[in-house]
Amino acid sequence: MVDIVGPMTFGDAWDAAVRRAPDRPFLVFLDAAGGRAEFTYRAFDDQVARAAGVFAARGIGLGTVVALRVRNSPEFLACLLGLAKIGAITVPLGRGSTPSELGGLYRTCKATWALVEADECAVHADVREREALLPGGIIPVHGDVDGIGMSFERLCATCEPLSVPRPDIDGDGVAELLFTSGTTAQPKCVMVTHANLVFSGHYAIWQAGLRSDDRMFTTMPACHSNFQLVALTGVVVAGACLVMGERYSAHRFWSDVRRERATVIQLIAMMVRTLLLQPPDADDAAHCVRETLYFMPISDAEKQAFEERFAVRFMNSYGLTESIGWAVTDPPQGERRWPSVGRAGLGYEVAIADAQGHEVAPGQVGEFWIRGVPGRTLMAGYLDDPEATAAALRPDGWMRTHDTGYCDDQGWFYFVDRSHNVIKRSGENISATEIETVLTAHPLIADAAVIGVPDPVRDQQVKAFVQLTQGAGLDEAGVQAYCREHLAAYKVPGVVEIVDGFPRTASMKIEKRLLH
Repeated sequence: MVDIVGPMTFGDAWDAAVRRAPDRPFLVFLDAAGGRAEFTYRAFDDQVARAAGVFAARGIGLGTVVALRVRNSPEFLACLLGLAKIGAITVPLGRGSTPSELGGLYRTCKATWALVEADECAVHADVREREALLPGGIIPVHGDVDGIGMSFERLCATCEPLSVPRPDIDGDGVAELLFTSGTTAQPKCVMVTHANLVFSGHYAIWQAGLRSDDRMFTTMPACHSNFQLVALTGVVVAGACLVMGERYSAHRFWSDVRRERATVIQLIAMMVRTLLLQPPDADDAAHCVRETLYFMPISDAEKQAFEERFAVRFMNSYGLTESIGWAVTDPPQGERRWPSVGRAGLGYEVAIADAQGHEVAPGQVGEFWIRGVPGRTLMAGYLDDPEATAAALRPDGWMRTHDTGYCDDQGWFYFVDRSHNVIKRSGENISATEIETVLTAHPLIADAAVIGVPDPVRDQQVKAFVQLTQGAGLDEAGVQAYCREHLAAYKVPGVVEIVDGFPRTASMKIEKRLLH
């Protein structure tokens, strides 16, 4: 099969961008303290080659699984690209996981090595020793760590750029493993191929009209698909410039957009709301932004206020990690029909179907189904989970999402809700089942149910309904303290309600629709 990707790997795409314009800016990095660093493609290619040399010297190569728990930084990108060049498999991880969560993630992805922020190394090293994980070891990033080793950046400074021929990397081979929260207790591990990465770059070029002179500004966490499969891959394939913030700051964001002459930006609802809370500036509309990529729902009033104040137009969209690109999107040119999330994107077919896969009538709510090519335009599957893969990817190319919406009679899609057990909080997908599993493991908790409730800034807040065992002396604060021991901070319920019992269906399942 020959398509727009062909046999190209993500390393090939990077090499092509370097050859085309070595002196064009590739990266502008804005750190949280206000510092700024800039790299051309040629200069950053040297960093990538040195990173590849560091990895190769440790026996990391084709098929080696390497976890990457590194904050937004040039070092994150050097690691990611260096690993892609030698055929290793990168597993970007989010920050703040508890030891028990880390152990589960490492076991699932079968990581041999991990690159970890220096200030988090002790926790990861303890998990490694206690559970006999990460047989290769841990490499600290952003600082040396006694007993673990020299920092990645110091290793790169003393290492010669890798010049040996790369292994024969297959474009259909797995390049990354991205964890995604779903309705199950444990996050699934999505297999993303080199072809997926290259396709996502071409898709971003079509979707956002990316050109080599564009400046894509993002503060999305580098471990997320928003960053990986829209901003980074689009920039590399287009040979454009990535302006990456270490973290989102409502106070600084729009001034950075103007100062850096960003032409394409990424937003989520929390960012829209917090930016609207900032004092208006006479120069809010004085910028170079021509496209605003937007991913989550807000009210009509919020959208209108933001677009009028900042003189931008949202490009609405719908997708998920498994769909690789945002498979439903506002067209790059022409009309947009808010609150529609757009039309089927280039390379995809989209339908609203019932549980049997039969397309429903226009205007009728059903499930989003997306058809593409696994390993190219759709994920290759879930790692070591053939049952979940078979449930998601049908032999005819259709992928089930379990998200609901409807389509009008002119092919415009409208999003209704995410999977019933997923809570969206400040851009994070949180599995309600995962939190419920933690809660019900407490000896004083008889049963629990977790839902998302509206939050004016964070989209949703996590709310837990808890039924205690008879005579238990546990209050709301005690429940939250217990959760903080076992869950990442963003998963801890912000609201806890102690209840005497739950409404239940005929099959004795908790009827969550009656909980508020």
